[in-house]
Amino acid sequence: MFMSERQKMISGLPYSPGDPELQADQAAAKQWMARYNASMASSPTDRRDLLRQRMGEVGEGAVIRPPFHCDYGYNIRLGRDVFLNFNCVILDVCEVDIGDQTQIGPGVQILAADHPRDPEQRAQGIEFGKPIVIGRNVWIGGGALILPGVTIGDDAVIGAGAVVTRDVPAGATAMGNPARVKEA
Repeated sequence: MFMSERQKMISGLPYSPGDPELQADQAAAKQWMARYNASMASSPTDRRDLLRQRMGEVGEGAVIRPPFHCDYGYNIRLGRDVFLNFNCVILDVCEVDIGDQTQIGPGVQILAADHPRDPEQRAQGIEFGKPIVIGRNVWIGGGALILPGVTIGDDAVIGAGAVVTRDVPAGATAMGNPARVKEA
């Protein structure tokens, strides 16, 4: 069965980011980001309407403070009352799901995009992604990095500046580089 490069990307399979369809999607996302990031003076309702134009899903009360950057936007799902502070980046080559009432500090990077470890594949420009799931009522401190394939459970806390390389259980606090779950 034939799969487009976009279908491969969304499925987490190796894909070519130079594909014309993906390049057009990124160009559209870049134009959307220019409008969104210029919307600081707009009402929250107008900004939410802009979010709904690009995001896969936007729950009631979701807020992203500009400036905001993403690869595509259509792979991002924001639950109800999600809050992302200034300067957040989401590389959404595959699904990034952020649960209800999650709060994300300034400068957080959520990176679903990945690259082959094999240098020959990397030299060919092949990429892939791994979905990221962030549960409900999670708090992620400023400057944290969430790496490909990570799941963060409901009610977890991620410390400022943490580099989250592996799953964090529900209710846990993780901090450091690499992030480690704090023992009670």
